[in-house]
Amino acid sequence: MKKEQITYIKERRHITIAIMVIVMLLFWTSCNKKEGDFVDIKFDPEITPTMSTESVVTFISDSGITRYKLIAQKWLVFDKAKDPYWYFPEGLYLERFDPSFNIEATIIADTAWNYTAKRLWRLKGNVHVRNMQGEEFRSDELFWDEKQEKVYSDKYIEIKRGNSELKGYGFESNQEMNEYRIFRPHEGKIPFKDNPQLNDSVPRPLTSNPAKP
Repeated sequence: MKKEQITYIKERRHITIAIMVIVMLLFWTSCNKKEGDFVDIKFDPEITPTMSTESVVTFISDSGITRYKLIAQKWLVFDKAKDPYWYFPEGLYLERFDPSFNIEATIIADTAWNYTAKRLWRLKGNVHVRNMQGEEFRSDELFWDEKQEKVYSDKYIEIKRGNSELKGYGFESNQEMNEYRIFRPHEGKIPFKDNPQLNDSVPRPLTSNPAKP
């Protein structure tokens, strides 16, 4: 083999090796960059849900007893947030059962939050509650405190039962919604005698619990 040919072959080998080294370096740099980008992504538990579910129909138990039926278009769970909560941005329908599985109340709202650690519900927008007696409660906002077993609001509320209507601002009730009081009656019509439930109820200071918007 001629000397020129040997020199040419050696040069080609050197060039090939150099190209392979450059390719490997570029690949290694690219991988490191991707890995670094992935590590830099931060998870904010306050705004990023740990679970998102659509078209939900589910039953919820309390102490091993089925207490609620929940229907929602979207259910977002923020159980890693500082104050863990469920969020229903597209509305909520809820049925609450007594221990015999009878429906104690139905609840409808445009938006809802359930602060799971506090056991506090916030219902917002066209809130409609119906109890076992057929009474209907309408307000822009209601809070339901399961720990204290009460429902309350400082907003305008309307209560209807048959031909009777009560309206006013500020409301408190037990969670069965059959013992209640309006703190600032505004107007209404009661064709018969005053509702004894209202007369027997004891007024208590109304407080607003903090909740996320």
